[in-house]
Amino acid sequence: MAENFRELMTVVGAWTIPVAIMLIVGIGMFRKVKVYEVFVDGAKEGFQVGVRIIPYLVAILAAIAIFRASGALDLLTTILSPLFKAVGFPAEALPMALIRPLSGSGALGIMTDLIETHGPESYIGRLASVMMGSTETTFYVLAVYLGSIGVRRSRHTLAACLIADSAGLIAAFVVVKLVYG
Repeated sequence: MAENFRELMTVVGAWTIPVAIMLIVGIGMFRKVKVYEVFVDGAKEGFQVGVRIIPYLVAILAAIAIFRASGALDLLTTILSPLFKAVGFPAEALPMALIRPLSGSGALGIMTDLIETHGPESYIGRLASVMMGSTETTFYVLAVYLGSIGVRRSRHTLAACLIADSAGLIAAFVVVKLVYG
């Protein structure tokens, strides 16, 4: 039964994108849309957006590099460890919680290190994996999205995003604690 399901998912996964593309092109042609011209116009606009967000990407990547290289991440981890240990959150996973809102690749590196050190079936490995899937690279996303449309005053956006990240981290901790204890 499980093997049949796995095979079905393999086939569905292989055909999903080609079928979706054919459907989009087919519907466009049915509606008499010049599909190729619209695609090229979209690609041009996408390239212009990419050029507009480059300064924001450079700024956020530089800030992340400075945060890690300066030792601020290690200092923050040391300061917060006793508080997090008091509620049962492993200190080893704290860098993951701190870097995830800043950098997806940095968080992936930390998660990989945690899994190599503690094992994928360990509590810390599972917690890091669930945290990775439960949170977002908030500062990167804000820099890209707000930078691409030229927003200078984001008002409450950052606070709302950080609250959502905190909720994701708390949920990850609670779920992993309940399931894997």
